[in-house]
Amino acid sequence: MASTTMQTQINNIFGLDVGNKRVGIAMANTLARLSSPHITLVRDEEFWSKLDNLISEEMVSVLVVGLPRNLDGEDTAQTLATREFVAELKEHFSGEIVMQDEALTSIKAEQELSSRKTQFSKADIDSLAATYILDDYLNEMARG
Repeated sequence: MASTTMQTQINNIFGLDVGNKRVGIAMANTLARLSSPHITLVRDEEFWSKLDNLISEEMVSVLVVGLPRNLDGEDTAQTLATREFVAELKEHFSGEIVMQDEALTSIKAEQELSSRKTQFSKADIDSLAATYILDDYLNEMARG
């Protein structure tokens, strides 16, 4: 008797903390919904091919991009730069792209890393900030 196995498709979600020099990336899957820092990519001439490969390798179905604003919720120069990044991102990714408020995530990430009393890099801050962005998105999805 032949056995059939039912496979549940697990898709991953990336959270992106977009900066002018680097993009911090966090990852969670659609089942566990637990996010963690994944990698930080430098925005160099190989950035888009590296990101395309990561998305493919990790079977990413949703990208959650942190949207920076000032404390009053108004757009800033970085908001515009992030929107331009997303416009280019749409040329590389056909899945769902969600914009998520990223208020103070980089500051929170730096404070957390500093409290650990170990050395860390700007790339560590970026990927942890991406984790906070992704956590906020997942929490909003859980609330419905």
